[in-house]
Amino acid sequence: MRRIPSTAALAAAAVLLLAGCSATPSGIPSPAGGSDGAVAPKDEPGSSDAEQLLTGDLSVSAAASLKGSFDESVTAFQKLYPGVHVTVTYDGSSTLATQIENGAKTDVFASADQANMAKVTGPGLASGAVVFARNTLVVVTPKDNPAGIRTLADLARTGVKVVLCAPEVPCGSASQKLLAAQHVKAAPVSQEQNVTAVLTKVRAGEADAGLVYKTDAAASAGQVASFTPDGAEQVVNSYPIVALEHAPNATAAKAFVAFITGPEGQKILAKFGFDKP
Repeated sequence: MRRIPSTAALAAAAVLLLAGCSATPSGIPSPAGGSDGAVAPKDEPGSSDAEQLLTGDLSVSAAASLKGSFDESVTAFQKLYPGVHVTVTYDGSSTLATQIENGAKTDVFASADQANMAKVTGPGLASGAVVFARNTLVVVTPKDNPAGIRTLADLARTGVKVVLCAPEVPCGSASQKLLAAQHVKAAPVSQEQNVTAVLTKVRAGEADAGLVYKTDAAASAGQVASFTPDGAEQVVNSYPIVALEHAPNATAAKAFVAFITGPEGQKILAKFGFDKP
């Protein structure tokens, strides 16, 4: 008489069959990582493997108006990548772009405008620049505002000593656009090569007023007075950043750009008053 398999035996056989079907074929590795089977790339910025691989010196050329935010960003970046030593040169974007054009050994360039970034992008220099922040102008005066500057038009008053950035510098180009749009004819007593120099002269009382970025004024709160002039929202500077094509430390350069454009870098920039890209 033929035996009929019991229910328990049939169930056991089914389990064995399913297990055999779901087994990973020989030679194909099983996915690792999260429940969805995703595998994080080993060279992804912030991963432990990437932290171990990134070493050496990293040279960054950055617009003077980025000093406070980039100083803090560098500190945070070096905590993530302790094997990398970052050196930042701050100056006017036009000066930095000229240095790079003339062969300066730089890994990363962060400009305060698109025009100076365009000087270093193209064959043999860099490509893929991305905007990471935006900024607008404010009028700054000494803390006690002895000249009584209240509007942008006051910069054109007789006897008022105004200091501006030079026209080739991003803050200078933006200042010229703002003054022209508001029909204000200011005659600066000096034109500086970076926004830091303008702020320094105003803070020292060597000028009655100047035009700087709102982030610079915020960094000197308590040392200068400032206000946002009419039309400032129409003159916005976009800040692009790029890893240079022949960067001495290309891997670290790309990681730094990723950090600045990523969540933590953006959080630091917002803290210093920069607007989102």
